[in-house]
Amino acid sequence: MMVGPVAIGAVGWTALSLLGIALALVALLAWLRRKLTPQREAPLPTTRPDDPVPQSVRVPTAGGKTLHALWLPAPPFAGGAPATVLLHGWGGNASHLWRAACTLHALGHAVLVPEARNHGQSDADSHSSLPRFAQDLHSALDWVRLQPGTDTHRLSAVGHSVGGAAVLLCATQRNDLQGVVSVSAFDHPEDVMRRWLRAHHIPYMPLGWLVNRWVEWVIGHRFNRIAPLNNIARANCPVLLVHGEQDDVVPVSCAHRLWQAGQTAHTDRTTLLLVPGRHDSFYDEDDLMRRVALWLSSQPPCSVSRV
Repeated sequence: MMVGPVAIGAVGWTALSLLGIALALVALLAWLRRKLTPQREAPLPTTRPDDPVPQSVRVPTAGGKTLHALWLPAPPFAGGAPATVLLHGWGGNASHLWRAACTLHALGHAVLVPEARNHGQSDADSHSSLPRFAQDLHSALDWVRLQPGTDTHRLSAVGHSVGGAAVLLCATQRNDLQGVVSVSAFDHPEDVMRRWLRAHHIPYMPLGWLVNRWVEWVIGHRFNRIAPLNNIARANCPVLLVHGEQDDVVPVSCAHRLWQAGQTAHTDRTTLLLVPGRHDSFYDEDDLMRRVALWLSSQPPCSVSRV
């Protein structure tokens, strides 16, 4: 006579347990989305008296959105000036790359410094990701190609951190780049997430693994498909890897793995430059950008001027 109530009670407790688990997962995913959303900052660049005055422009990008960008057109050159797009990292903005932009501009480059969606003064969007950084970089490069006075055979991109990963992805998707410079880039998003999960005391199995698969679902891309470690071998142009020797965010070992992967595919097209500095700052940034400009100028002009 007691079997029915006991069975009903067991089913009830099971349903409540499943509901509790479901609610916990919903709460966890909401917390994760907040944690994985960049904090927007939009400070103005700190300028020096001899700095050029940038033009503030809007660049159309995917989904009908626009990017805020700082534009430094180069002085007139016969045949046009080399043009470079500088892309910040996660949570960054144009002010973080202003000194680099000024150095490149002083060396004769036209320079565009866009802010990715959800960053700086650019439009908001549903989420940020490595593929969306790459989309915004494509949009910025396309915009620069249309500007008068730029040499479309000498178009390049420099990116920092996730921006550095984005320039490698972008270099696999277009063929009009003279070269790309990836600064402080990670080698694989799966490893980045594992480090992030450890920092938040989330065990990888099974919870962390599920979190990573959820992130893949949100961004619409498998980590293996967008990993710099896999993309560098498919780049359609020369690659310069720059990494700080004291980087405590992305280990310098990531730079070595990227270089080795690039060397395996193109022994003469991947260069590794290790310099004193950390993840977000280098001891002599002006000298570093002069070395970057020298490397770019040593690359042959691209044979095509359109994607």
